[in-house]
Amino acid sequence: MKTRITELFGIKYPIQCGGMLWLATPELAAAISNTGAMGNLTSGNYNKGDELRAAIDRTRELTALPFIVNITTMPSIRLPVELLQEFFRICCERKVTAIEIAGAPVDKFLGPAYMPLAKEAGVKVLHKVGTVRHAEHAQKVGYDAITIAGFEEGGFPHKDNVSTLVLLPIVAESVDLPILAAGGMVDGKSLAAALALGADGVMMATRFLATKDCKVHPAIHQMILDKKENDTGLGLRKLLGNFGLQVRALRNDIMKRIEEVEEHGGDFTELFPLISGERARQVWQNGDAEHAMLTVGQSIGRINDIPTAAELVQRMVAEAEEALRLSLKKITA
Repeated sequence: MKTRITELFGIKYPIQCGGMLWLATPELAAAISNTGAMGNLTSGNYNKGDELRAAIDRTRELTALPFIVNITTMPSIRLPVELLQEFFRICCERKVTAIEIAGAPVDKFLGPAYMPLAKEAGVKVLHKVGTVRHAEHAQKVGYDAITIAGFEEGGFPHKDNVSTLVLLPIVAESVDLPILAAGGMVDGKSLAAALALGADGVMMATRFLATKDCKVHPAIHQMILDKKENDTGLGLRKLLGNFGLQVRALRNDIMKRIEEVEEHGGDFTELFPLISGERARQVWQNGDAEHAMLTVGQSIGRINDIPTAAELVQRMVAEAEEALRLSLKKITA
């Protein structure tokens, strides 16, 4: 299954894991990369440059295959710009296969020197975007690839609320870059549809969360199996609106409290204890899904089992090939 994405990153299958705070560890990244897809090591798991450096080295101990490092370029109390700049430099120093930027563009958030730094190191840089104009900016400043994320995605979709189904072909017609589709991507049918709409592969996070290789409490995996596509919702529109973003997360007690705070005009000091990443870290391990903002996507409604990463990827590729064959058969029948 060769596409521009497999050729760019040197991977077997055009499937990438997205960034997942606390979850996209060296162990999960390696497990996914060892399938022939592309694992993700999320830099936000770490508080110091040396910690990320050690995590990259640990991932390489577990796999000889390519993986991507996520850097989220958004304002953060725990991860100041200076630390994110250090993370980027470490990725270039260690010559990782690629860096996934989620948030503001590298040239604007980290500074104009960082894209040339990656080029010099031979490190590919991918930007996850949610609008046509941001995709066009990515091409203009020299990104190697982009991920197009519709508002179905878990995490921080753009406030324009355009679906992947609509956004992807528009972007594919607007830029000449390898494209991953995100938001609602969950299986081989998703992969086949993304390829038909102009993508070169897919990026998934919620689906990789629902694998045996993602070490969360069993109650979290059971929650994913129980939830439907309408069990996630959008929030933090006021807090994140100035950045053009919002959050999609599981509808739970914490999200109700967040909505109440925003409705009565509460500020960041009221919201921070509710949206703190430390809450999510605890919930992934204790299984109490009501007590943290869990950023999962609408694809949760199409997840019906908890396979290994290897089982998932092999099944996806076979399903995609079969879906494309059946589509052609319908056309020629």
